[in-house]
Amino acid sequence: MSRMSELVYPDAPGFKVAGPSEQAAKAITGSANKMRAAVLAQIAQYPGGATADEIAKDLNLLVLSVRPRVSELNRNGEIQQTGARRKNESGMTATVWRVRPQSSPPIGGE
Repeated sequence: MSRMSELVYPDAPGFKVAGPSEQAAKAITGSANKMRAAVLAQIAQYPGGATADEIAKDLNLLVLSVRPRVSELNRNGEIQQTGARRKNESGMTATVWRVRPQSSPPIGGE
């Protein structure tokens, strides 16, 4: 495919308009699969689940790189919400995620 916008999210990092968002999506494309796998493996280390901020800290990554991978994992059905929320670095509450058992339906519609 000649243009990244022809790839469909979540199979490739997406963007809405040309410019910085497109450049960022192109830059992350090569590492997104590896990062997604690392995020999934780290979430699996938390029996009670983890927030994106906790995972970012554990993996020494920016949360702005981890949150999209969490969204992709959720959209792909690999993780689910626990129903709990915990404070993150900003003081706001964040969704707690866990690896979805294969037969488990989504929680909270996400």
